[in-house]
Amino acid sequence: MAILPEGFALPPLPYLVVLVVGLVGVGVGLVRTRPTVSSAHVIALVPWMVTGSVLHVLYVVGLLPPAVEPLAGTPSVYLTVALVAGATWVALDAADAASPRALAGPGVVGGGVLLVSAIRAGVAAGTLALFWPGVGLVASVVVSLVAWPALKRFSPETAVAGTLGWLAIFGHTLDAVSTAVGIDVLGFGERTPLSKVILEAAAALPTADVIGVGWLFVLVKLAVAGLVVTLLADYVREEPTEGSLLLGFVAAVGLGPGVHNLLLFAISGA
Repeated sequence: MAILPEGFALPPLPYLVVLVVGLVGVGVGLVRTRPTVSSAHVIALVPWMVTGSVLHVLYVVGLLPPAVEPLAGTPSVYLTVALVAGATWVALDAADAASPRALAGPGVVGGGVLLVSAIRAGVAAGTLALFWPGVGLVASVVVSLVAWPALKRFSPETAVAGTLGWLAIFGHTLDAVSTAVGIDVLGFGERTPLSKVILEAAAALPTADVIGVGWLFVLVKLAVAGLVVTLLADYVREEPTEGSLLLGFVAAVGLGPGVHNLLLFAISGA
């Protein structure tokens, strides 16, 4: 069985070299400067995560200039955003201006510009459709706001994760719910092999014709996300910096694909 998602391919060698060298340089800069890392700083990276998602959507629908396309595929988009965000963090720290607001600012601006471009393309093509993506977003917020207090009640130690804990739950809820909407309502396919296995298992159940197959994926994602946050709770308490960064990574793994799904549905007329 394949492990990597469909469409996974490294960029051309010149692009890959630039990304790797750039990331090494940024990594060295972060290690040397050791900027302040708080939960607020990690939350400030959310706009950068959204920027990466929007960039990849523009890549999928063919709206990027050819020279930029190799930087926005899978997995290069993750490297591209990490490079730019990391370089921004190093530069801000060098100027003694690495506040969470300053770190979030360029991500908000860049993501906003890309988002407007995507929406304008959907409007121009007459394919903009916001209803089901909106339903998916609202449902994700509601489910996460229920799941997070429930997790804290079941595992009180997770409360130490704070907003980052909820963000991790929300990110994976958004990924799961958007996938369910795409599969059960809009007729999209799933590119990730492991996710396909879960969806195929749900399709084999008698309930498939009644409630679809996405519900099982939502439950599995919530369970896994809750388990990961619970396991990281002690680490966050003992090593707040590393723990916060890990929770941010966990949130990004769900939030990125979730935002990508909803935006792709919205501009493609789904």
